[in-house]
Amino acid sequence: MAESAEAPAAERRVAEVMGTVFSFDVRGGDPDAVRHALDEAIAGLRRADDVFSTYREDSQMSRLARGELGVADCDPEVAEVLELGAEAERVSDGWFSMRYGGRLDPTGIVKGWATERAARRIAAAGASGVSVNGGGDVQMYGAPEPHRPWRVGVADPLRPGGLAAVISSGGVPELAVATSGTAERGAHIMDPRTRKPAVTDLVAVTVVAPGLTWADCWATAAFAMGSRAGLAWLESLPDVEALLLTAGDEVRCTGGLAARLG
Repeated sequence: MAESAEAPAAERRVAEVMGTVFSFDVRGGDPDAVRHALDEAIAGLRRADDVFSTYREDSQMSRLARGELGVADCDPEVAEVLELGAEAERVSDGWFSMRYGGRLDPTGIVKGWATERAARRIAAAGASGVSVNGGGDVQMYGAPEPHRPWRVGVADPLRPGGLAAVISSGGVPELAVATSGTAERGAHIMDPRTRKPAVTDLVAVTVVAPGLTWADCWATAAFAMGSRAGLAWLESLPDVEALLLTAGDEVRCTGGLAARLG
């Protein structure tokens, strides 16, 4: 049966990479072109893991950190990611860092960057809607159907199984949602000033922005800052909205977040 014009053909994939699960939901476009782009996107994620993994002694990032390679000796993506990380450090006044414990470690930016790049690659193949979920952080383009946006549920860390909010992509061509917190991985977010796990009043920060590279960085940095400083800083960033949840069950959000709920 032919697909209705109101329901573009869907292509879905799941891939385990970077120590997490990536799910792909792609709508519309030429089926062969979309499948090829999906293959390339997943291969790109695996390649990024090979290059940037800090757990693999033979990765370019590990060798770079040990001084065995220079940036010019690495794939061009290494210089790109390091430049993005340096920009994140500058914008966040050091609250986002690639040097925890004195060792070069761009882990905090690589997954968001790689997920965004994968989604862009698929969108460029002509898909009308793309959603790539990398371990709970999502990059979206277009829409799943005409007049229907993508919707992303934000888990409530204080109420397992519940939602703190639902983010809608309605009205914008691209949107990303990233969450940093302690619910899934414990106290893994570091305070760059103390080089110890961040001690704040927050349990989660969700950031909504056009691209996942920055959304992921800003969520991490704001969590380390704490609710008061983090909220004020996020309010100052263009095209960024956020939801902050405190251990005391308080919900704080940026002024424009309501427009992204639904």
